[in-house]
Amino acid sequence: MDFSIVIPTYNSENRISAVLEKLRLQQGTEQITWEIIVVDNNSSDRTAEVILNCQKQWNFQAPLRYVFEPKQGAGFARQRGVEIALGELIGCLDDDNLPECDWVLQSYLFSKEYPQAGAYGGQNHPIYQVEPPPNFQRIHGYLAIRENGDKPFLFCPEKLQLPAGAGLVVRKQAWLDHVPPVLENIDRGGEDYEISLNLYKGGWEIWYNPKMHLAHDLPAYRLEKNYLLYLAHTYGLKSCLLLMLITPTWKKPILFFKTFLGGIRHSILYQIKYKDQIKTDIVAACELQFFQSSVLSPFYYLKKKLSINSKF
Repeated sequence: MDFSIVIPTYNSENRISAVLEKLRLQQGTEQITWEIIVVDNNSSDRTAEVILNCQKQWNFQAPLRYVFEPKQGAGFARQRGVEIALGELIGCLDDDNLPECDWVLQSYLFSKEYPQAGAYGGQNHPIYQVEPPPNFQRIHGYLAIRENGDKPFLFCPEKLQLPAGAGLVVRKQAWLDHVPPVLENIDRGGEDYEISLNLYKGGWEIWYNPKMHLAHDLPAYRLEKNYLLYLAHTYGLKSCLLLMLITPTWKKPILFFKTFLGGIRHSILYQIKYKDQIKTDIVAACELQFFQSSVLSPFYYLKKKLSINSKF
């Protein structure tokens, strides 16, 4: 089989049908063999019932499969889907992603044109339920938004410039060879990046495919200040941990102190430049939060490593 779409979902009785309808409307896939796998991550609502009802009425070339994963966490659900997938390519969608009608086709064609690409992501456009704050594009990457132009390019893992997990396409064999079954980041913040970083470490390239478009439905709470500050803190806190994944052992002490001192420097300079805006500007507050949390990130990395070693 050519392509498997894996959709981890949790309590999505009101969302999952829209995603499946978008997939049912895919065009140009007559010569592609593909499937859709919905992984129910221990939902407590009617998600399972909704999917099973869809299966009964499903009349489409790509089979719709349902599997239950009791371990809570999108990483566990995604891994479960990968393990049972039949396709050579794995397309990762979230239950709030609405792919354009040629998303599967463009995903497949890119894999043929760029065989060295182990993973690639496309353009993720926001559907805001409320108006975002001014200059929000400076931090919209926290919400898996990617709008990087119309030309393909290589991402830069050394700078943590990577595709979002929403809409990520990965070669299954590369995933099985290089991505551990249980990631270090099993909670929000960095889990998606860890997939690409492990592939990059294994010798694969990570690309941007501008012809893959999907819409990301963003409810109002995701634009609230406290939620955005939480995301900024989480991504900043895990920055050192993520970079360490692709850093040679002898360079890790250098990265440790470079990240610590760089975070202090950026925090001070940012406060000097934006001191009058930080209290009133959500975007400025989030950017400062990221820098301040990156100061702590080397110690977060150290704590994680000591915790892992103490288990053995």
